[in-house]
Amino acid sequence: MSVRTVRVPTIADLDRAEEIVRAHLRPTPLLPGGGDDPALKLESLQPTGSFKVRGALTAVSGVPVDVPVITASAGNHALGIAFAAGVLGRKATVVVPGNASAAKVAALRRTGAELVEVGTGFDDAERHALALAAEGAAYVSAYNDPGVIAGQGTIGRELATQVDGPMTVVCTVGGGGLAAGLGLWASTRPDVRLAGAEVAASPSVSAAVRAGRRVPIEVRPTLADGAKGNIEPGSVTVDLVARHVDQLVTVEEDELRAAVRYLVRERGLVAEGAGAVGLAALLAGKVTVHGQPVVVISGRNIALPTLAEVLAG
Repeated sequence: MSVRTVRVPTIADLDRAEEIVRAHLRPTPLLPGGGDDPALKLESLQPTGSFKVRGALTAVSGVPVDVPVITASAGNHALGIAFAAGVLGRKATVVVPGNASAAKVAALRRTGAELVEVGTGFDDAERHALALAAEGAAYVSAYNDPGVIAGQGTIGRELATQVDGPMTVVCTVGGGGLAAGLGLWASTRPDVRLAGAEVAASPSVSAAVRAGRRVPIEVRPTLADGAKGNIEPGSVTVDLVARHVDQLVTVEEDELRAAVRYLVRERGLVAEGAGAVGLAALLAGKVTVHGQPVVVISGRNIALPTLAEVLAG
Protein backbone atom coordinates (compact mmCIF):
# COMPACT_ATOMS: atom_id res chain seq x y z
CA MET A 1 0.00 0.00 0.00
CA SER A 2 1.45 3.38 -0.99
CA VAL A 3 1.90 6.15 1.56
CA ARG A 4 -0.64 8.97 1.27
CA THR A 5 0.26 12.54 2.20
CA VAL A 6 -2.08 13.59 5.02
CA ARG A 7 -1.97 17.00 6.65
CA VAL A 8 -1.42 17.06 10.41
CA PRO A 9 -4.37 18.76 12.13
CA THR A 10 -3.92 21.92 14.19
CA ILE A 11 -5.83 23.75 16.92
CA ALA A 12 -7.44 25.80 14.14
CA ASP A 13 -8.88 22.55 12.77
CA LEU A 14 -10.22 21.75 16.23
CA ASP A 15 -11.89 25.18 16.40
CA ARG A 16 -13.56 24.59 13.02
CA ALA A 17 -14.61 21.09 14.02
CA GLU A 18 -16.24 22.42 17.17
CA GLU A 19 -18.41 24.77 15.10
CA ILE A 20 -19.48 21.98 12.74
CA VAL A 21 -20.25 19.48 15.49
CA ARG A 22 -22.23 22.02 17.49
CA ALA A 23 -24.33 22.78 14.41
CA HIS A 24 -25.40 19.15 13.95
CA LEU A 25 -25.04 17.26 17.24
CA ARG A 26 -26.03 17.79 20.84
CA PRO A 27 -23.27 17.46 23.46
CA THR A 28 -23.22 13.95 24.89
CA PRO A 29 -23.84 13.60 28.64
CA LEU A 30 -21.25 12.89 31.29
CA LEU A 31 -22.45 10.27 33.78
CA PRO A 32 -20.86 11.26 37.10
CA GLY A 33 -18.67 8.83 38.99
CA GLY A 34 -18.19 8.32 42.71
CA GLY A 35 -16.25 5.97 44.93
CA ASP A 36 -14.67 3.36 42.69
CA ASP A 37 -16.87 4.30 39.72
CA PRO A 38 -15.35 6.60 37.08
CA ALA A 39 -17.22 9.33 35.25
CA LEU A 40 -18.37 8.16 31.81
CA LYS A 41 -18.55 10.32 28.67
CA LEU A 42 -21.43 8.69 26.81
CA GLU A 43 -20.52 8.84 23.13
CA SER A 44 -22.61 5.68 22.89
CA LEU A 45 -25.64 8.02 22.88
CA GLN A 46 -24.72 9.65 19.57
CA PRO A 47 -27.41 9.24 16.86
CA THR A 48 -25.25 6.63 15.10
CA GLY A 49 -24.30 4.93 18.37
CA SER A 50 -20.66 6.02 18.24
CA PHE A 51 -18.27 8.98 18.55
CA LYS A 52 -17.24 8.45 14.93
CA VAL A 53 -20.03 10.73 13.72
CA ARG A 54 -18.07 13.76 14.99
CA GLY A 55 -15.09 13.18 12.72
CA ALA A 56 -17.29 12.13 9.82
CA LEU A 57 -19.28 15.38 9.90
CA THR A 58 -16.12 17.45 10.14
CA ALA A 59 -14.34 15.66 7.30
CA VAL A 60 -17.29 15.42 4.90
CA SER A 61 -18.10 19.11 5.38
CA GLY A 62 -14.65 19.90 3.96
CA VAL A 63 -15.21 17.94 0.72
CA PRO A 64 -16.55 19.88 -2.31
CA VAL A 65 -20.26 19.26 -2.83
CA ASP A 66 -19.77 17.71 -6.28
CA VAL A 67 -17.13 15.21 -5.14
CA PRO A 68 -18.37 11.82 -3.87
CA VAL A 69 -17.02 10.50 -0.57
CA ILE A 70 -15.70 7.00 -0.04
CA THR A 71 -14.42 5.32 3.09
CA ALA A 72 -13.47 1.99 4.62
CA SER A 73 -14.73 1.07 8.05
CA ALA A 74 -15.48 -1.83 10.37
CA GLY A 75 -18.87 -0.19 10.85
CA ASN A 76 -19.09 2.84 13.11
CA HIS A 77 -17.13 5.24 10.91
CA ALA A 78 -19.21 4.06 7.97
CA LEU A 79 -22.38 4.89 9.92
CA GLY A 80 -20.92 8.31 10.67
CA ILE A 81 -20.09 8.97 7.03
CA ALA A 82 -23.59 7.88 5.96
CA PHE A 83 -25.13 10.17 8.59
CA ALA A 84 -22.92 13.09 7.52
CA ALA A 85 -23.70 12.53 3.84
CA GLY A 86 -27.42 12.60 4.59
CA VAL A 87 -27.22 15.74 6.71
CA LEU A 88 -24.92 17.57 4.30
CA GLY A 89 -26.50 16.36 1.05
CA ARG A 90 -23.53 14.36 -0.25
CA LYS A 91 -23.08 11.01 -2.00
CA ALA A 92 -21.19 8.40 0.00
CA THR A 93 -19.89 4.87 -0.57
CA VAL A 94 -18.69 2.79 2.36
CA VAL A 95 -16.52 -0.32 2.11
CA VAL A 96 -16.72 -2.81 5.00
CA PRO A 97 -15.02 -6.17 5.49
CA GLY A 98 -17.15 -9.21 4.84
CA ASN A 99 -16.92 -10.18 8.51
CA ALA A 100 -18.00 -6.79 9.92
CA SER A 101 -20.42 -6.73 12.85
CA ALA A 102 -23.87 -7.84 11.70
CA ALA A 103 -25.46 -5.15 13.88
CA LYS A 104 -23.42 -2.41 12.23
CA VAL A 105 -23.97 -3.70 8.69
CA ALA A 106 -27.73 -3.91 9.28
CA ALA A 107 -27.76 -0.33 10.58
CA LEU A 108 -25.65 0.80 7.63
CA ARG A 109 -28.03 -0.74 5.10
CA ARG A 110 -30.84 1.33 6.61
CA THR A 111 -28.99 4.61 5.90
CA GLY A 112 -29.27 4.36 2.13
CA ALA A 113 -25.54 4.77 1.56
CA GLU A 114 -23.93 2.57 -1.10
CA LEU A 115 -22.46 -0.42 0.72
CA VAL A 116 -19.60 -2.57 -0.58
CA GLU A 117 -18.47 -5.67 1.32
CA VAL A 118 -14.93 -6.88 0.55
CA GLY A 119 -12.52 -9.39 2.04
CA THR A 120 -12.25 -10.71 5.56
CA GLY A 121 -10.74 -7.82 7.48
CA PHE A 122 -10.34 -4.06 7.69
CA ASP A 123 -7.07 -4.14 5.74
CA ASP A 124 -8.89 -5.64 2.73
CA ALA A 125 -11.65 -3.03 2.93
CA GLU A 126 -9.17 -0.16 3.21
CA ARG A 127 -7.16 -1.27 0.17
CA HIS A 128 -10.32 -1.56 -1.92
CA ALA A 129 -11.65 1.83 -0.83
CA LEU A 130 -8.35 3.53 -1.67
CA ALA A 131 -8.40 1.94 -5.12
CA LEU A 132 -11.94 3.21 -5.72
CA ALA A 133 -11.02 6.69 -4.45
CA ALA A 134 -8.22 6.87 -7.04
CA GLU A 135 -10.97 6.97 -9.68
CA GLY A 136 -12.17 10.40 -8.52
CA ALA A 137 -13.70 10.25 -5.05
CA ALA A 138 -12.52 11.82 -1.79
CA TYR A 139 -11.24 9.15 0.58
CA VAL A 140 -12.04 9.82 4.23
CA SER A 141 -10.04 7.54 6.50
CA ALA A 142 -11.59 6.36 9.75
CA TYR A 143 -8.56 7.78 11.59
CA ASN A 144 -5.83 9.13 9.25
CA ASP A 145 -7.58 12.37 8.25
CA PRO A 146 -7.20 15.88 9.75
CA GLY A 147 -10.95 16.52 9.77
CA VAL A 148 -11.70 13.18 11.39
CA ILE A 149 -9.04 13.68 14.07
CA ALA A 150 -10.17 17.23 14.83
CA GLY A 151 -13.79 16.10 14.98
CA GLN A 152 -12.99 13.45 17.57
CA GLY A 153 -11.13 16.09 19.57
CA THR A 154 -14.39 17.98 20.12
CA ILE A 155 -15.14 15.44 22.86
CA GLY A 156 -12.45 17.20 24.85
CA ARG A 157 -14.00 20.61 24.28
CA GLU A 158 -17.24 19.28 25.77
CA LEU A 159 -15.43 17.68 28.70
CA ALA A 160 -13.88 21.05 29.49
CA THR A 161 -17.39 22.33 30.32
CA GLN A 162 -18.45 19.17 32.18
CA VAL A 163 -15.53 18.43 34.50
CA ASP A 164 -14.10 20.81 37.08
CA GLY A 165 -10.41 20.61 37.82
CA PRO A 166 -7.73 18.12 36.75
CA MET A 167 -8.81 14.95 34.95
CA THR A 168 -7.42 11.77 33.46
CA VAL A 169 -9.24 10.90 30.25
CA VAL A 170 -9.12 7.28 29.10
CA CYS A 171 -10.08 6.26 25.57
CA THR A 172 -9.99 3.30 23.22
CA VAL A 173 -7.19 3.21 20.63
CA GLY A 174 -7.84 1.48 17.32
CA GLY A 175 -6.38 3.46 14.43
CA GLY A 176 -5.59 6.29 16.83
CA GLY A 177 -8.00 8.95 15.55
CA LEU A 178 -9.80 9.40 18.88
CA ALA A 179 -6.60 9.45 20.93
CA ALA A 180 -4.94 11.84 18.44
CA GLY A 181 -7.93 14.21 18.53
CA LEU A 182 -8.16 14.16 22.31
CA GLY A 183 -4.39 14.60 22.43
CA LEU A 184 -4.65 17.69 20.25
CA TRP A 185 -7.12 19.16 22.75
CA ALA A 186 -5.16 17.98 25.80
CA SER A 187 -2.01 19.64 24.45
CA THR A 188 -3.64 22.96 25.42
CA ARG A 189 -4.67 21.72 28.88
CA PRO A 190 -1.84 21.11 31.37
CA ASP A 191 -4.38 19.80 33.89
CA VAL A 192 -5.45 16.93 31.59
CA ARG A 193 -3.75 13.54 31.50
CA LEU A 194 -4.62 11.26 28.56
CA ALA A 195 -4.41 7.47 28.54
CA GLY A 196 -5.09 5.26 25.54
CA ALA A 197 -6.03 1.58 25.68
CA GLU A 198 -5.66 -1.04 22.96
CA VAL A 199 -6.74 -4.66 22.91
CA ALA A 200 -3.83 -7.08 23.15
CA ALA A 201 -5.20 -8.78 20.02
CA SER A 202 -4.47 -5.68 17.88
CA PRO A 203 -1.79 -3.33 19.33
CA SER A 204 -1.02 -1.62 16.02
CA VAL A 205 -0.61 1.94 17.31
CA SER A 206 1.59 1.13 20.31
CA ALA A 207 3.80 -1.03 18.06
CA ALA A 208 4.16 1.91 15.66
CA VAL A 209 4.85 4.36 18.48
CA ARG A 210 7.63 2.13 19.83
CA ALA A 211 9.18 1.68 16.38
CA GLY A 212 8.62 5.24 15.19
CA ARG A 213 6.88 3.91 12.07
CA ARG A 214 4.10 1.53 11.05
CA VAL A 215 4.85 -2.06 12.00
CA PRO A 216 2.60 -4.73 10.48
CA ILE A 217 1.09 -6.89 13.21
CA GLU A 218 -0.89 -10.10 13.33
CA VAL A 219 -4.47 -9.23 14.26
CA ARG A 220 -6.22 -11.83 16.39
CA PRO A 221 -9.94 -12.26 17.06
CA THR A 222 -11.33 -9.84 19.65
CA LEU A 223 -14.62 -8.64 21.08
CA ALA A 224 -13.48 -5.14 20.09
CA ASP A 225 -14.18 -5.60 16.38
CA GLY A 226 -14.25 -1.83 15.84
CA ALA A 227 -10.73 -1.36 17.21
CA LYS A 228 -8.75 -3.99 15.36
CA GLY A 229 -6.63 -3.95 12.22
CA ASN A 230 -3.31 -2.67 10.95
CA ILE A 231 -2.96 1.06 10.43
CA GLU A 232 -2.29 2.84 7.16
CA PRO A 233 1.39 3.43 6.31
CA GLY A 234 2.43 6.94 7.31
CA SER A 235 -0.64 7.57 9.47
CA VAL A 236 -0.33 10.93 11.21
CA THR A 237 -2.02 9.47 14.28
CA VAL A 238 1.18 7.71 15.29
CA ASP A 239 3.19 10.90 15.89
CA LEU A 240 0.22 12.67 17.49
CA VAL A 241 -0.29 9.81 19.92
CA ALA A 242 3.43 9.64 20.66
CA ARG A 243 3.53 13.37 21.43
CA HIS A 244 0.27 13.91 23.27
CA VAL A 245 -0.87 10.64 24.90
CA ASP A 246 0.66 10.19 28.34
CA GLN A 247 0.14 6.43 28.65
CA LEU A 248 -0.63 3.54 26.30
CA VAL A 249 -1.79 0.24 27.78
CA THR A 250 -3.30 -3.00 26.49
CA VAL A 251 -6.18 -5.07 27.80
CA GLU A 252 -6.96 -8.77 27.52
CA GLU A 253 -10.24 -10.23 26.33
CA ASP A 254 -11.38 -11.30 29.80
CA GLU A 255 -10.81 -7.75 31.08
CA LEU A 256 -12.78 -6.34 28.16
CA ARG A 257 -15.69 -8.69 28.74
CA ALA A 258 -15.71 -7.79 32.43
CA ALA A 259 -15.96 -4.10 31.49
CA VAL A 260 -18.96 -4.70 29.20
CA ARG A 261 -20.67 -6.65 32.04
CA TYR A 262 -19.85 -3.89 34.53
CA LEU A 263 -21.51 -1.28 32.33
CA VAL A 264 -24.74 -3.27 32.08
CA ARG A 265 -24.92 -4.49 35.67
CA GLU A 266 -23.54 -1.49 37.56
CA ARG A 267 -24.26 1.51 35.33
CA GLY A 268 -27.24 0.40 33.21
CA LEU A 269 -25.41 0.97 29.91
CA VAL A 270 -24.83 -1.05 26.76
CA ALA A 271 -21.46 -0.80 25.03
CA GLU A 272 -19.81 -2.71 22.23
CA GLY A 273 -16.41 -4.23 22.83
CA ALA A 274 -14.48 -1.36 21.24
CA GLY A 275 -16.54 1.10 23.26
CA ALA A 276 -15.38 -0.36 26.56
CA VAL A 277 -11.63 -0.86 26.04
CA GLY A 278 -10.68 2.27 27.97
CA LEU A 279 -12.93 1.28 30.85
CA ALA A 280 -11.43 -2.21 30.87
CA ALA A 281 -7.97 -0.71 31.30
CA LEU A 282 -9.10 1.51 34.16
CA LEU A 283 -11.00 -1.25 35.99
CA ALA A 284 -7.98 -3.55 35.63
CA GLY A 285 -5.79 -0.98 37.40
CA LYS A 286 -3.60 -0.33 34.37
CA VAL A 287 -4.11 3.45 34.16
CA THR A 288 -2.27 5.99 36.30
CA VAL A 289 -4.89 8.50 37.43
CA HIS A 290 -4.44 12.13 38.41
CA GLY A 291 -7.59 14.09 39.22
CA GLN A 292 -11.03 12.91 38.09
CA PRO A 293 -10.98 9.71 36.00
CA VAL A 294 -13.17 10.08 32.89
CA VAL A 295 -13.68 7.20 30.46
CA VAL A 296 -14.97 7.73 26.94
CA ILE A 297 -17.60 5.06 26.24
CA SER A 298 -17.17 5.32 22.53
CA GLY A 299 -19.89 3.09 21.05
CA ARG A 300 -22.91 0.86 21.68
CA ASN A 301 -23.33 -1.06 18.39
CA ILE A 302 -23.02 -4.64 19.58
CA ALA A 303 -24.99 -7.55 18.14
CA LEU A 304 -27.55 -8.80 20.66
CA PRO A 305 -26.40 -12.44 20.55
CA THR A 306 -22.84 -11.26 21.28
CA LEU A 307 -24.02 -9.12 24.20
CA ALA A 308 -26.05 -12.03 25.59
CA GLU A 309 -23.03 -14.31 25.38
CA VAL A 310 -20.80 -11.79 27.17
CA LEU A 311 -23.34 -11.20 29.92
CA ALA A 312 -23.86 -14.94 30.42
CA GLY A 313 -20.11 -15.30 30.87
